[in-house]
Amino acid sequence: MRITFDTNVLVYAEGANGPDLRQIALSVIKGTRNSQQFVPIQVLSETFNVLTKKGGFSRREAQATLHAWSRVFHVLATTIEDFETASELSASHNLQIYDAIILAVSDAAGCRLLLSQDMQHGFEWRGVTVINPFLAEPHPLLRRALGS
Repeated sequence: MRITFDTNVLVYAEGANGPDLRQIALSVIKGTRNSQQFVPIQVLSETFNVLTKKGGFSRREAQATLHAWSRVFHVLATTIEDFETASELSASHNLQIYDAIILAVSDAAGCRLLLSQDMQHGFEWRGVTVINPFLAEPHPLLRRALGS
């Protein structure tokens, strides 16, 4: 199964919101290693911004951290076609453009799951389902990806 990770999963994995969320984020990342794991360049950019503005990371620390994450995940670029799809998705579903870009890029890469705490849990578009991995009861698709 192909899985995309949103910004908050990486930010939480770095401990920016406390040890409990860090543990969950790391468990989800490690637990889905048998799947193909993807992260859009948009997510890396947003993560850099959050880590340096709210997470207490220096720019060099954030740079090194994101370099390491880029070795863990397949990194997805954004094309003009992705942007055009995202702008239509944003308009038709009242989504923030940044979230729509992440969804469009995930769809273009053939991802089935998008793990995000911020987007609407259960939202499905073109076969991509948004799942909040921080809920007490995991979504059935996430349980499947985790092998449980």
